[in-house]
Amino acid sequence: MTAPTLPTLAAPTTPRPGSRAARLAQPRAVDALKDLAIDHGVCIRPIALRRTDLTTGKTELVDLPCGATLETKCPPCAKKARRLRQVQIREGWHRADEPHPGPAPATPRQRELITARAHLEFDRAALELTPMEPADRAAELDRIVAAIDAVEQEIAAEGLRGSIAPGHNRNDEEGEEQPRRVRSTKRRQDVPDLPRQKVDPRTVGRTYVGPDGVEHRPSMWLTLTLDSYGPVHSIHQGRPCSCRRWHTADDPLLGTPVDPARYDYRRAAWDAAHFPRLLDRYWQNLRRAVGWNVQYTGCVEPQRRLAPHAHFAIRGTIPRTMLELVAKATYHQVWWPPADRLRYPIDRPPVWDAKAESWVDPDTSVPLPTWAQALDAIDDDPDAEPAHLVRFGPQVKAKGVDPGTRDAERTIGYITKYVTKSAADCHQITSDPQRDHLDRLWHELRVTPCSERCANWLLYGVQPKKAHGRLRPGHCKGRVHQKTTLGIGGRRVLVSRDWSGKTLADHRADAHAWVKAVLGVTDDPEAEEKPAVAWEMARYDDPDLPPLEHRLLRLISQRIQRGSELAAARRHADVSATHDVQVRRQL
Repeated sequence: MTAPTLPTLAAPTTPRPGSRAARLAQPRAVDALKDLAIDHGVCIRPIALRRTDLTTGKTELVDLPCGATLETKCPPCAKKARRLRQVQIREGWHRADEPHPGPAPATPRQRELITARAHLEFDRAALELTPMEPADRAAELDRIVAAIDAVEQEIAAEGLRGSIAPGHNRNDEEGEEQPRRVRSTKRRQDVPDLPRQKVDPRTVGRTYVGPDGVEHRPSMWLTLTLDSYGPVHSIHQGRPCSCRRWHTADDPLLGTPVDPARYDYRRAAWDAAHFPRLLDRYWQNLRRAVGWNVQYTGCVEPQRRLAPHAHFAIRGTIPRTMLELVAKATYHQVWWPPADRLRYPIDRPPVWDAKAESWVDPDTSVPLPTWAQALDAIDDDPDAEPAHLVRFGPQVKAKGVDPGTRDAERTIGYITKYVTKSAADCHQITSDPQRDHLDRLWHELRVTPCSERCANWLLYGVQPKKAHGRLRPGHCKGRVHQKTTLGIGGRRVLVSRDWSGKTLADHRADAHAWVKAVLGVTDDPEAEEKPAVAWEMARYDDPDLPPLEHRLLRLISQRIQRGSELAAARRHADVSATHDVQVRRQL
């Protein structure tokens, strides 16, 4: 006899009023407060500072934005940083004038001070040739050095940038410095030669005149990638993947190696760690090849295979063949001690000998070679090879971009979106093969040396530069080794020095000046001198520090009031401008 089937009970769409599920479904007050602060652009992690008037002794608490650039930490501050960077990129791209006109000539007062400094330098040189008692020579030398210091302080106070002469060491024997190691600048034989020209100081690209007489000043968008470390699952146009399958856009295998055992994770980790230096070499070679000071801004992001690649906006135009030739001829040699295999595992590294102040072998107690000794061995070997060689891959993409077009704005948004993201957030890990690929790369990055002082050198049998007993091999705190950076330890957004002629602080000051101009706020030059104040961090247990929720409520109200004032001032300015235009038309 068959058992009667029980009717299927449908799950209620809404929880029962008064139940625990109903209470958990209600919005949280803290989340609603933070969401409101984010909507109004208020920092949700304000830093409380205490400002003390040194004259009256009065103190007050001031909340400043945290200034975080990652959306995961503070979305309002990250959004503000992204807008500021967009302003900088937009102002420097497609510009028709030079951002830096050049330094001003020295003033007569500065020339007088330099002349006095020259006489003192002559007196010091003459003193060394004058026969006299050692005590008298030392006293006279002290007097001249004191006069030199006084003159150089006056030169610095006059606003002269830099120093007139480098520091003069009276007793060179007291502080012996290591001689600078010089490597051969001879180019490798397996790379093509590049044209070498004297770099012209101009930064503005070429202007093209059309048949109709209209001038065009286009720029370029460039993409540089690293070499392959083994075939990965990917989507190709017109042909299947290396695994002989056709993948879809949501395939969990995309970006993972076809054969993880043969994928060169070591070279991928080393290339990622030294990718910033390779980019610097590229711009040096490009400027020497084209003969003018090429300016750029761009971003570095990981590809789906987790290898870094870079996108750049270039001011002006350069032939694509030249961009490809420079990429093919650019390389970076890492002249470090050999690090092709680990000599010590992470769970049994060398040990610190406090008595000898040196790292020694855990079994034999023999001291490891120092950093200087390891480099001396490389210098003494005529057949020495670099520990690593970084080169670009064959794929170089370049296209022209016209100013004021939708494509230009889209590329600016593409660059600045990486201001607010970490490297690990660029591609979502959604499958076990992708997680395994990330873990294998990270485990290789953990033991990859990131600098001359990296603790990982102990795993390769070499003491790092300025070694000490607090080093922990495999646990270096450098950004290269972190799982969130994927080996990209430098800056994510790159801007050349003469891009816009301004720093982010200058662009921020321009924004503040615009707000003051709209509100009609002017700085009184005859105002009294500002009182001397002292700043210090407020402690979380200070009795006068309100809770974070109270501070957020005040900041939200303050932002709404200031926004209303600014909107009213802008409306008044628009009405006044419209009225002026109408009056001019009537006249």
